[in-house]
Amino acid sequence: MEGRRFRRFGMPRRNPQTHSPNLLPTHSHTPSTSTISCCYCDYKFWAFNDPLFHLGRNHSLPLKAWFSVGVGFGLSALLAVSLLLIFELGRALTLFPNHLFLDTFLSSISSCFATPLNDAVYVVVATLVSVSVHEFGHALAAASEGIRMEYVAVFVACIFPGALVAFNDDVMQALPCFTALRVYCAGIWHNAVCCAVCGLALLLLPVLLFPFYIHGESPMVLGVPSTSPLSGYLSRGDVIVSVDGVPIRNAQEWMDMAAFLNELSLNDENHNMDVQSIGTVSNRKGYCVPNSMMEESKRMLVVDNQSSCPDSLTSFTTVPCAYTSISGDDRLRIIEKTYCLNAKDVVKLNKCGDGWPPTITNGSNCICSQDESCLSPIQIPGLIWVEVTYSRPYSLECLRVRRKSFADSRNSDSMESNCGGTFVFVGNVISMARSVRLTAYRPRWAFPLGTYLPNVLERILRCTFQVSLTLALLNSLPVYLLDGESILEASLLHFTLLSPRKRRKVVQVCLFGGTLISILAFLRIVLYGL
Repeated sequence: MEGRRFRRFGMPRRNPQTHSPNLLPTHSHTPSTSTISCCYCDYKFWAFNDPLFHLGRNHSLPLKAWFSVGVGFGLSALLAVSLLLIFELGRALTLFPNHLFLDTFLSSISSCFATPLNDAVYVVVATLVSVSVHEFGHALAAASEGIRMEYVAVFVACIFPGALVAFNDDVMQALPCFTALRVYCAGIWHNAVCCAVCGLALLLLPVLLFPFYIHGESPMVLGVPSTSPLSGYLSRGDVIVSVDGVPIRNAQEWMDMAAFLNELSLNDENHNMDVQSIGTVSNRKGYCVPNSMMEESKRMLVVDNQSSCPDSLTSFTTVPCAYTSISGDDRLRIIEKTYCLNAKDVVKLNKCGDGWPPTITNGSNCICSQDESCLSPIQIPGLIWVEVTYSRPYSLECLRVRRKSFADSRNSDSMESNCGGTFVFVGNVISMARSVRLTAYRPRWAFPLGTYLPNVLERILRCTFQVSLTLALLNSLPVYLLDGESILEASLLHFTLLSPRKRRKVVQVCLFGGTLISILAFLRIVLYGL
């Protein structure tokens, strides 16, 4: 009985209708049509039949060589995913230990599709590109062999979307084995090439955008949600210069610095808990405060045996030059030496204490002059004191000040106040770092739409890489109704001397086992993503 063979992404659907015995199907005068049922609907069109066929026939020889390389990649991918399925079965039966690389790979696949709703457009665009590249590979490989596709269709089967190109099954069965392998492996091969192109584009993106963007100097803020702890401090277009005096060049360094400060705070809290009985103080961030400022500071208010500073002032305490044990009587003296100061004024002073990076204090906490004292903010356990230095190069105020600064060099102080500054954040630094969207690209000129362009390109390329890789691996699986089924059958026919009966048994065993293990593996990916 004559039928059709479909190359597709998603759930397949067989057409039981019979067709004329012509090797190449006749053209329909209807430009498009659709099929709708309770669990399947599709939209078929023939607009690409002639252009793709002529493209393949006009460049037949180079395309055959190109897709012959794809056969080697397709067979290698089939072997690799088969070994992964065997390893996954062994892990399910506790025969093999867990593998860190495989777990990381599974998590990267699940994270691509477990995106927030506002980022779903990137997954949709990446899926459209990856599926189009996959099906274009099948159609072009078939055209290079003189096979005209019957139609292109996009469909939804149950809840699974997909696309396909349809060929006459009799024509495909009459092809030599290696020729059929070129057609079957073309989709996987094109997805692999798509991954390579996306990876190369990501590497070269800073070079390609160099005439219009500055890359890798300081990350720029793309957005600050109203629920962010930094809302009111940072806004879109601000540039993060440093954190605690350490220069920040990109979004990854921003997250790494937050993780480092959080780990340092946890280690310090554990250390202080271990020596709480002797009251050792360590890792304090201090400032060299002039004695005149300390004398003008407001005194602390004592309410219900608890001390606090009035208004919006911050409490500071003196930091000894060399940290020593503090007895109970000395604790009272520390309370007496507590000062209420304005944090905005204090952060402009020189730094002291061993809580800062060594490049700032040269590893010494005794760098204050004789008429200064080293004061450190009194922190609540669990909260971290962080200095964030930022600039606002694209704000209207800064642009106006820059124009004036060319005429009058004495406007440097005004320019600093309008073009950025330093603020103090006290709280959870991990939530602080995750609450803002950053990009490593800064436009050389202030234009609104250009701010988001590099970030959009990066996310589309990265997501297309992941989706295309996932699509290539899916179709490499020895699973019913996917490309792996046809590749397995054609490769056994071409490379082995098995009888037709034994070959059918081997194919059925491989497909049944591969489908079962693949279902278990995908369930594990879903659970891993949850």
